[in-house]
Amino acid sequence: MEGQGSAALVGNPNAGKSALFNALTGARQKIANYPGVTVERKSGRLNLPSGAPIELTDLPGSYGLTATSPDEEVTRKVILGEFSGEAAPGVLIVVLDASNLEQHLVFAQEVIALGRPTVVALNMVDLAERDGLVISSDALQEALGVPVIPTVAVRRRGLAELTQAIAEAQAKPRGAPHPPVQLVERRVTAHAIAEGAIISESRRHRIHARLDRLLLHPWAGPLILVALLFVVFQAVFTWATPFADALEAGVAWLIAQTRIVLPDNLLRDLITDGIMSGVGSVVVFLPQIVILFFFILAMEASGYMARAAFLMDRLMAGVGLSGRSFIPLLSSFACAIPGIMATRSITDPKDRLTTILVAPLMTCSARLPVYAVIIAAFIPNRSVLGPVGLQGLVLLALYVFGVISAMVVALVLRRSITKGAASGFIMELPKYQMPRIKDLAIGLWQRAWIFLRRAGTIIFTVTVVLWILLNFPRAGDGQNQVDASIAGKIANGLAVVVEPIGFNRDIALSLIPAMAAREVAVSSLATSYAVAATDENAQARQLGDRLKASWTLPTALAFLAWFVFAPQCMSTIAVTRRETNGWKWPGFMLLYLFALAYIFAGITYWSAVALGL
Repeated sequence: MEGQGSAALVGNPNAGKSALFNALTGARQKIANYPGVTVERKSGRLNLPSGAPIELTDLPGSYGLTATSPDEEVTRKVILGEFSGEAAPGVLIVVLDASNLEQHLVFAQEVIALGRPTVVALNMVDLAERDGLVISSDALQEALGVPVIPTVAVRRRGLAELTQAIAEAQAKPRGAPHPPVQLVERRVTAHAIAEGAIISESRRHRIHARLDRLLLHPWAGPLILVALLFVVFQAVFTWATPFADALEAGVAWLIAQTRIVLPDNLLRDLITDGIMSGVGSVVVFLPQIVILFFFILAMEASGYMARAAFLMDRLMAGVGLSGRSFIPLLSSFACAIPGIMATRSITDPKDRLTTILVAPLMTCSARLPVYAVIIAAFIPNRSVLGPVGLQGLVLLALYVFGVISAMVVALVLRRSITKGAASGFIMELPKYQMPRIKDLAIGLWQRAWIFLRRAGTIIFTVTVVLWILLNFPRAGDGQNQVDASIAGKIANGLAVVVEPIGFNRDIALSLIPAMAAREVAVSSLATSYAVAATDENAQARQLGDRLKASWTLPTALAFLAWFVFAPQCMSTIAVTRRETNGWKWPGFMLLYLFALAYIFAGITYWSAVALGL
């Protein structure tokens, strides 16, 4: 039997339930945990107009009765009376955010369909009116078939009317539950109910609604997303070129001046061929990094990134992942480490493991210097369709190929070693707003500093170590220094393995330090060619010119394909070990990434050779 002297507040997260609970119960509250779980239980005493008290419970925010998290599981159990020794609440109070009505009506329909005595609190109506949105509670009440009371919890507006409605609902018998309705149908109904209940809306609100209809359209939305990404990667090359050229010229000038000032000895070679050539070859790509993150931060601040997540949810559902995987995978575009750590929000263990394993396939910012130097050296800087540049098009293709590869691997994993059903996902869409210049500037500075710090620590250290390995032991008369060095002997051994996929000794040498950080591959190549140069004119040549003189186009394309799949840095492997509590899955990750990198680099090289490129 249901608890006739009890009621529960239910609704989506951020609906204002806690504020309403505090306003209704005041100081008459107690906090504990639900039996068997570490989810907070808040209950308090609510006095009805008759003076009779009832127990009011503030349930955790939920998007549906199909639980996908411990919080949602608790909400479901309380509503259905599944906790041992506890009756279901006598009255359910559904709290809706008036400014996000359509989204919150989806869960409201599911609760009302239970046939239990229900009251709807249309909360935060003041914020909705401030945004120019006026809602008819009568129209909403007629559509839902239960009492709807407008409230402003923080100002205690509507509390007396809500308490009276709870008392009247308490006296009603329980009705028969409605037949279950699919989520898609509830969303369609929620849209129709919200439109029917809105009396008036501001021009700004109408514009935002029209933007959503366009940007979230099942066909137009993905096309707009691809077009926007296309613009981003065109800008990475076209906007950054003047700044990157200036930095490259500055590094070359600094190297030349250092050679003039310092005597010809090993110390000068370490500074010029090791530190300046190695670290400088990576630093010159700072403009590309800044421009890429400018667009990412602007999309996040404007509210568009959440819409992109909504669009991507459909794609991920097709490969067995839920939309909860999108944010960790999106974070991996910056770096896989925070992306893997963000998987803690995924409650399904197989979903989480799959997301961790495919996160390295998302194109992190460390790949950008590698892509940029190869594309600039081997892909002509020309237009293919009006303003569309070939270099930006190739860069976009590499990012898209990385995403597609991640989705294919996820599909294979979800149908084999991480087999399981995908969990549901609903997300809140933030309001559109203009990004603040100050926030963008702070975000760009933080990311630029992270990039430069890596150049000053990891890349600096690896470059110095590599220079030492390339310069000792010293070569004899008539002997090439790289051939005589420790690094050269290691690279010669590895070259046997990678030669079938078109890689030479210099590439083989760059792959080892790239495990410390992917962009180190660029500094390793720059250091290797600087040490191998026999005269100052050859040393002064830019890295792109050296690559064009030493590599064929099939080799360059194979190198790009390798880095689409190349295993992550050691820091990522360490984080994976920590998040999976062992070496089994990091080992599996390394194995399958190395295998894919080798296979696709080989396919790319052999295909390019067969086509006569």
